[in-house]
Amino acid sequence: MTTGAVFRVVQARNPGGNGSVGHPGDVPYPDKLLADDEEVVRHLHPHWLTVFWPIVWFLGIVGAASFGAAVIPAGRQQGILRMVVLGLAVVLLFIVVLVPLLRWRTTHYVITTHRLLFREGILARRGRDLGLARITDVSYTQTLWERIINSGTLSIESAGESGPTVLRQIPDSDGVQQLLNHMVEEDADRRAQESADYLGEYYGPRSTDPHGAGHRNSGSWGSGSWGSGSWGSGAHDTGSWHHEPH
Repeated sequence: MTTGAVFRVVQARNPGGNGSVGHPGDVPYPDKLLADDEEVVRHLHPHWLTVFWPIVWFLGIVGAASFGAAVIPAGRQQGILRMVVLGLAVVLLFIVVLVPLLRWRTTHYVITTHRLLFREGILARRGRDLGLARITDVSYTQTLWERIINSGTLSIESAGESGPTVLRQIPDSDGVQQLLNHMVEEDADRRAQESADYLGEYYGPRSTDPHGAGHRNSGSWGSGSWGSGSWGSGAHDTGSWHHEPH
C-alpha cells in the first residue's frame, strides 16, 4: 500500500477532509485526540459477536418477565408480585444486557496515520497510544470458529515493551494485521521524507559545478590577484625584490 493508497482510504472514509472519520454507528472520532496532520484510517469496536449474547439475554428476559407477569393469579397481591417481577427483570437487563453493550460501545481500536489508539471503559476510562514507529511486528491468530465469523486475536510487538500487546475479538483481524504492517512502512517512509526535507532546508540547495574542480582553482586563489597579481607576477616579482638599482 503506497502513500497515495493510504490517503485514498482516508478520503473514502472522510470525503470532507475534516479529520473526523466515522466508526460503526456514524459517530466521528473526536478530533481533539488527533494531531493536526493526523488522519484516522480505520476505527473498530470489538467483533459484533460480543453483543450477540446480550441480545439473546434481552429477548429471553423480556419474554420470561412478560410470561411471569401474565400467569400471576388475580388477587390482592397481584400488583405487588408483578412489580417484583418487573424489578427483577430490570436488574437482570442492566447487568447482562446494558453493561456489555456499553462496554462494547465504549471500546475503541483506532488506526491513524501516526499511531494506534486504545480506549475503553464506561465510567472509569483507560487508554493507550502506541506509535507506529515503535511497532516491530504484528501477527494474528484465528480458531476455526473465528475464521467462520471473521474475527481473531492481534499480537503487537513494540520496542521497549516486555511483552506483546494482545487485542482479542478484532473483526477482520487478517485485514487489520495487513493494514497495520502497511501503515508502519508508510510511517517510516514519511519520517524519512521529513528528515530529508529538514536537512534540505537546513543546508540549502547544493549547486553543481559544470566546470569541475579546475574551475574552482582558476578563481581569485588560482589565477586572480594571488596567482597572477602582486604575488605571482606583479610588482613584487619585478620590482625591488629582484632588480635593485646599482
